[in-house]
Amino acid sequence: MKKTILALLATAFVATAAHAAFPDKPVTITVPFPPGGSTDMLARIMTPKMSEKLGQPVIVENKPGATGAIGAAQIKRAAPDGYNVLCASIGVWAANPFLQKNLAYDPAKDFDLLMVAVKSPNILVVNPNVPAKDVKELIAYLKQKNGKVTFPSSGAGSSDHLSIALFWMITNTTGIHVPYKGGGPAIADLVAGHAEVSFQNLNNVIQHIKAGKLRALATTSEKRSALLPDVPTMVELGYRDMVVTSWQALGAPKGLPADVKAKLHESMVAALKDPETAKKLTDPGFEIVASTPDEFTRFLNAELAKWKTVIEVGKITLD
Repeated sequence: MKKTILALLATAFVATAAHAAFPDKPVTITVPFPPGGSTDMLARIMTPKMSEKLGQPVIVENKPGATGAIGAAQIKRAAPDGYNVLCASIGVWAANPFLQKNLAYDPAKDFDLLMVAVKSPNILVVNPNVPAKDVKELIAYLKQKNGKVTFPSSGAGSSDHLSIALFWMITNTTGIHVPYKGGGPAIADLVAGHAEVSFQNLNNVIQHIKAGKLRALATTSEKRSALLPDVPTMVELGYRDMVVTSWQALGAPKGLPADVKAKLHESMVAALKDPETAKKLTDPGFEIVASTPDEFTRFLNAELAKWKTVIEVGKITLD
């Protein structure tokens, strides 16, 4: 009996020591999109400082597919030990539940929410070959083309897709939505002239706007962007409901030990508050949020309610 008790105590000690050692191996952040988009950019900018804080490498792994659902479901199934983290955008967290039948994850129930890291407005851009110089001219152009203008997005259910659907609703126009597997390839085709009009995350297209490869017509923020002070907001132009914020957030499989959750969150805050990292994010147009887990929970619940209504009323689909 004495040997059994000692053995149990020894096992408990080893388990406790192993748990207390977190992290003792690399942490993987899964981005459920291809490289090159806003979410991928955020993860790769954050990881060096996260690695410093945690004392272990933090690796970014891209797992695209099904508008982010494949990567999200993979993280849901992972062990809740802190070594697997999901970095995803509004579509994965707040739109997929209302766009995909039999979704393999529930964003509000299957994850320990860590933080909303950043947010940014979308910006309405056109290829320079499009004759429209402002939103009024664009609306006239769309009506003239009778629904034949192509609108690429980073994927069905993404913030840019939702922006497109809202825009069509409130301006009584339409077009051809072309979903891509991420912002990178969508923007590449837009710049190349294979597509015409899009709502893209500001940080993803600011360099193309400044280089004259894309023309900015309006932003979906409530106030003008300091990076593009001459570009009006859709609200200014009279479209009060045309406010869409793109945001990126991090979570992990449900059931994280409290101390592991705290360490992960601390490493993320340390990365976002680091001046060098912050500059890399704010220069292209991200606004740093760095929320607490509780703030993320409240925010997600509000976003789920908002986009459920928009998707149902607007009859937005994955097409």
